Amino acid sequence: MQTLSTNLRENMDFFQSYFQIDMAFDLISRPLIIAGTQANLYFIDGLVKDDIIQRLMEYFVYVSPKEMANSPQELSNRLLPYGSVAILTNMETISKNLLSGLSILLVDGFDVAFSIDCRSYPARGVQEPEKDKVMRGSKDGFVETLTCNTALIRRRIRSPKLRMEIFAVGDVTKTDVVISYLDDRVDKKLLNDIRTRIQNIKIEALSMNQESLVECLYRRTWINPFPKYKFTERPDTVCASLLEGNIIILVDNSPSAIILPTSIFDIIEEADDYYFPPVTGTYLRFSRFITNIVALLLTPTFLLLLNHPQWIPAPLYFITITDDINVLPIIQFLILEFCIDGLRLAALNTPSMLSTPLSIVAGIVLGDFTVTSGWFNSECMLYMAFVSIATYSQASFELGYALKFMRILLLIVTQLFGIIGFVLGVIFVFMLILTNHTISEDSFVYPLIPLHKNALLRTIFRVSLPTSEKRKH
Repeated sequence: MQTLSTNLRENMDFFQSYFQIDMAFDLISRPLIIAGTQANLYFIDGLVKDDIIQRLMEYFVYVSPKEMANSPQELSNRLLPYGSVAILTNMETISKNLLSGLSILLVDGFDVAFSIDCRSYPARGVQEPEKDKVMRGSKDGFVETLTCNTALIRRRIRSPKLRMEIFAVGDVTKTDVVISYLDDRVDKKLLNDIRTRIQNIKIEALSMNQESLVECLYRRTWINPFPKYKFTERPDTVCASLLEGNIIILVDNSPSAIILPTSIFDIIEEADDYYFPPVTGTYLRFSRFITNIVALLLTPTFLLLLNHPQWIPAPLYFITITDDINVLPIIQFLILEFCIDGLRLAALNTPSMLSTPLSIVAGIVLGDFTVTSGWFNSECMLYMAFVSIATYSQASFELGYALKFMRILLLIVTQLFGIIGFVLGVIFVFMLILTNHTISEDSFVYPLIPLHKNALLRTIFRVSLPTSEKRKH
């Protein structure tokens, strides 16, 4: 790629041909005079602090020719009164910095460019995430601006051991990706592996942000639906994971962080477990475990008992369907599984001003008329209502959909093969969990397999621990 010249006009002509400035209204080219010397400032409108640019231009007006520097380093030190200034010679680096929001200054007589970091990215407020809410604790959350997210982490961990390594991924987009870790606690072997994988990614763009990145990091087949990563939008959860020795990956334009390595127990664990006393936190954790297991097995078990009513104990005989069954229960459950997802997608696209009246209409029509019309039985509607609500007992969408797919599989094999299908289906589900591996090839059910008693007890029971204690992978 062409190098810069000491002739400003040649450099400006090259910038014009390379960036097609006259065809990009937001790429500003501003001629300047610094101490009687011609200069030109380039920046992207909307990605810089306008007041800083204005103050720089005002300062340049009052610089006298006697103060003009003789070297790039001297000019940077004396005539650029801003905190973050760098001298660039590589055109690829200059292009990346300019398109990332930095201002680029060219001065006649110098064959280098000066980058001035006065960026100001558009950002929303750091309000609490809609999905990762807590009953008690901090109410801030990650946003789409990378520097804001790293600041939220730095605010909580004021340690010189905290590292933030940045990479550019994507030949076209050059998306910023940050690896964060505590240098004295991280697994160095895993860190080097992750670093190498990110550096070796060959892709045009991270079009789907984090999902594109994780698919590049883990190239194997994704037949197993159980997640291999934990996603969170909470800075406090990220900081707790860093203190345990985990690695955090942040992607620009994404409001969530990737935590790795992670087990199924880590995915189910939530911040509320630690914002309450140990007894309450343990109860919340047990409730979450049990709710997820019940959500997986409730409808297949009910279907099995409907097909074999002689197995129902006398005190529980009221669970049988007493009304006429016009549609097979298995068909009802499968239809309801898809209908719930349809309603969820509809809720995402419903304007907020219409959500309440449409919810009332949907509740009346779907909840009442579908039963009276004979399509569904009230018992099937009841159990599926519990299952749909129980899915939100934990924050991971990936785990929720994995359990949904397994529940549908259990319903089908139970209907086809009875008790044998149910038992084999449950075994198959647990085998998928046991054979799933994290990105570090560790067990997905650690500390159960391999067994680590102390870590297992800390996973099951919420106990008070010193923050200096490291987690063993």
